[in-house]
Amino acid sequence: MIPLLLWMLSPRFPWQGDGTQELAASLLFILASITDGVDGYLARKRGQITTMGILLDPLADKIMVTAAFIALVAYNPPVVKVWIAVVIIGREFLISGLRSIASSEGFTIQASDLGKLKTVIQIVAVITAILAHRWFQWDFWGFIVPVKWTAITAIYFATLVSIISAIDYLVGFWKRVDHAAVDRRKAFILTRKGGRSISPVE
Repeated sequence: MIPLLLWMLSPRFPWQGDGTQELAASLLFILASITDGVDGYLARKRGQITTMGILLDPLADKIMVTAAFIALVAYNPPVVKVWIAVVIIGREFLISGLRSIASSEGFTIQASDLGKLKTVIQIVAVITAILAHRWFQWDFWGFIVPVKWTAITAIYFATLVSIISAIDYLVGFWKRVDHAAVDRRKAFILTRKGGRSISPVE
C-alpha cells in the first residue's frame, strides 16, 4: 500500500482540488493501519507469534510511517515541518538499530505500551495532516471540528511521545545488554576456574 499512498500524495494524482485526493489517501492509510493491527491480533490469538514476526512487524510500521512523513513534508509543509519528520524518522531508525543489536545478542525488544501509544498517535497525526491539506475545519450541523489545529496538535504530540518512547526503549535495551554482558563475564570466569565450560545458570 505504501507506493499507492505516495502516488496519492503526489502531484501526479489525477483527482485534486475537490478533496478526493485527501480522502482517498486518508482512507488508504487507515486501511493499512487496520491491517497491521489485525495481523498482530491474529498472530497472538492463534499462538503464531514468532521471532521473525516480532522483528518484521515493527519494521513494516516504520516503513509506513517514514514514507508518510517524508511525503507530508512536501505535501503539507505548514503542518509537518522538516525537523519534525527528522525526529520521528530518526527515532524509528534508532529503534530498528536497537532491535538489530538485541537480536545479535540473543534477545528481542518487544513493543512497549508507550511504543504502541506512539503508533496510534502517529496514525492520527498522519491522517489529520493529510486532511488539513484541503480543510481548515469541518462544520457538522453547527459543530466545528478544527482539522488543521487538530493536525498540528497531533503532530507535535506524536513528536513528544516519539522522543519519550525512544528514551524508554534505550533504557530497557541498556538493561538487557548490560545483563547479557554480566552473564557472559560470569560464564568466562567460571570456565577459567573450573577448566570446563559452565553456563551462568549452573
